Order: sequence, then structure tokens, then C-alpha cells
Amino acid sequence: MHNPSQTAQLNPRKEFGNMNAENSPTSDLESQRNSPKTPIDPSDLSPPPPNGGLVAWLQVAAAFAVQFNTWGFVSSFGTFQTYYESGELFKASSARISWIGCTQNLLILLLGLIAGPVYDRGYLRQLLCVGSFIAVSSFIALSFSKRYYQVFLSQGVGLGLGSGLLFAPTMSLVSTYFSTRAGLALGIASSGSPIGGIVYPIMLSGLIPRIGFPWAVRAMGFIALGIFLLPLAVMRIRVRAPKPRAVVDWSAFRDTPYMFFLFGVFLSLITLPIVSFYISFYPLNRGFTNRNLAFHMVAIHNVGSFCGRILPNALSDHIGVFNTLAPSALLLGVAMISFIRMFNAAGIITGSLVTGFFGGVVVALPPVCFGVLTENKSLIGTRIGMGFAMAGLGLMASGPAAGAILRAPRNRLDWTGVWVYGGSVACASGLVFAIVRIMKSGLKLRAKV
Repeated sequence: MHNPSQTAQLNPRKEFGNMNAENSPTSDLESQRNSPKTPIDPSDLSPPPPNGGLVAWLQVAAAFAVQFNTWGFVSSFGTFQTYYESGELFKASSARISWIGCTQNLLILLLGLIAGPVYDRGYLRQLLCVGSFIAVSSFIALSFSKRYYQVFLSQGVGLGLGSGLLFAPTMSLVSTYFSTRAGLALGIASSGSPIGGIVYPIMLSGLIPRIGFPWAVRAMGFIALGIFLLPLAVMRIRVRAPKPRAVVDWSAFRDTPYMFFLFGVFLSLITLPIVSFYISFYPLNRGFTNRNLAFHMVAIHNVGSFCGRILPNALSDHIGVFNTLAPSALLLGVAMISFIRMFNAAGIITGSLVTGFFGGVVVALPPVCFGVLTENKSLIGTRIGMGFAMAGLGLMASGPAAGAILRAPRNRLDWTGVWVYGGSVACASGLVFAIVRIMKSGLKLRAKV
């Protein structure tokens, strides 16, 4: 995929306009009509990305820390789901419990529409301070929660808001420090999510029997506070856009491949929380594992996710992103349905690793695909932000819907219905991605599709 930061040393806005003249004649004509032809102001010039060095790699480390504390905590929700299902803290149905995790997921995606433009205006420091404060305060509030609505507000709403203010700006910042090694840098930064999804579940399951749920959550909050000090200390804006990007690109709604792909991402976001939320509760409820191993199943799932975010990305550079994404989504669906025939700990562990691996692919590659589908590279940030915000609505039909299916029978839990529902939707998303691949196959793109 062509990386805009690999081009000249010019200001990104002007640079993108020149770069995309051959691919976007309409936007070029509009820019000629709406802006005077004046020489480039030397004050608008910026040095090329350093592509290394202490300062650049500190930004990667800081973004890793943010991912660890935001999506890493979200990836741990399966452990919380299992604990809440026990009824030790409050009584609620599986569907209502799932709303906590889905709300947190959704707010992280939706807040990108606000945090992105605020970051473009140069307010990174304010976003880091406010987001970190909200997130840590939400940990503390969660530790004192004893009722469902209190947990929903602190964990679902509070942590979702805090994480949403941090996620998009920090990942955007990393891309301004790298061009030739942007893939490696972003891959390392994003790996903070599955690492957090490994550490936090193990920590929670180990501390609850010893010190109880309140102090276990407070310990997680103290660790999050310490980790947030790194981005607060080292993150610095390198390039500030002279004109903040638009929040919505209305032309995207007339781009058929883009809209089809958006539907595929919508379907995949229905699937992913189902397996991550219930991968721990399922073996415990069916008696396939003991309580300790069931709590660790989320961490095992995230080990697979870590591998799925790195290895297939490298493969996609050779065979194409859609050629990697579509089969992975199909295989994720097959693996989810296969849980129906797994009856022991070994099978559950294997299924957790496999679904984690292919789920990691489905999470990692859509941003790359959005870039391939965006011919005007100056709109990549806008299209990714609005795309995930709209597709994020699929989260509302994921965990809560699966919870409703699970509790539908009166005398037993319908696990078959849950896995068939999630697996079928995953397979459908793979078919949609394959259709988009076919739709784009006749076009000459700078990156493989």
C-alpha cells in the first residue's frame, strides 16, 4: 500500500493534493478553483520522518502503552464476563452483562470522530491528560461498584470514553515519525492490545481469590496509572496539519467497494466480541475446565491474537490484503462453529488459540484495506475514522444478541445457538470481503488487493 508519509517533505495537505492529481482529477479541479496558485510557504515545510532514533521509538513505546491500557483492557472483558455471570457482585442476564463490554468497544470507536480532529488542532497533551484521568478514575469507580448500573457506568461508559480519547490520536502520531518502517512501528504499537489482554486476565484471576474483586481492580488501576505516565512524558507532536481534516467524507457513500467493505467490517464486529466475551464462561459452564483454567482462557485467546496481528500482516504484503483477510474471516467462522464439537480442555485451548489467531487478522487488516480502497490518500484518516465509527454499530448486535440466544431456553444454556450465530456471521463477512476483492480486481491500484 502506498504510504503518504513516504513522499516529499512538504506539508501533508499540499503534498497529498499533488500526489493524487492523477488518481483524483475531480478533487484536483476543485482545489484549483477554490485555492489560489501561490508558491509554497517555507514555513509549511517539515522535515521528513526520522524513521528511527530514540525520540521516534519512544513514540512507539508510548503508543504500545496506550494500547495496553485501552484495547488491552477491552480484550480482557471475557474474564469479567465470567466473574459477573457468577452473580457474586450483582445479578444480571448474559445479554445485560455483554452490554458493558460492547458499550466500551463502541465508545472507543465513536470517540475517534472527536479525538481525531482535536488531535489535528494540536491538543495531544490535553487528550492524553483527560483520557488518562478518566480511564484511571473509572478503574477506581469500578472497584467500588456493587450494582449493575454502577459497573455499566464505570467500566462500559467511563473506560470507553477515556480509551476513546487516547486510541486514535496516539496511533496517528506514530505514523508521522515513520515512513519506510511504518508497518513495523505500527505493528509493535498495536501489539500492546493482545499483550494487555494476556496480562490483565491473568492478574485479575490471580488476585480475586486472594484480595477480592475491589482490590484486584484497584491494583489494575494503579498499574494503568503508572503505564500512562510514559505517553504523558514522551509523546510529542512532530507535524501539525495547517488545516484539520474533515470528520466525514461524503463522497465515500457513493463509493460502492468502500461501502461493501464497510458492511463486511460491520459483520466482523458482530462476531469478534462473541468469542472474546464467552471464551472463558463457556468451558466453565460446560465443565470442560476448572475455574482457574477458564479464567486464563482469555489470555490464551489473546496469545493467538498477538500472532494473528503480526504474521498475516507480513504475508499480506506478498499475496494481497484482501486475499489474506477474506479466507481468515471464513476460517474464523468455521473455528467458532467447531466449538460445538469440543468437549475437553485440550480442545478448548486449541479453539481459543485458533479463533484468537484469525480474529487478530480480522482486527489488524481492515485499516490497511481502507487505505487500499481510498484513492485520494489525503482522505485515509477521515475514511478510517468514519468507517470504524459506522461499522462499530455492529457491536450492538454482538455480545447482547449472543447473550439473548444463550439464555433463550428455560432449562439450559443454548451454546450451540451462540457459536452458530457468531460463526455464520463471520463466514458472511468473509464472503463480503471476497466480493470486494472481485470488485476491485479490475482496477489498477498501487497496492495489491
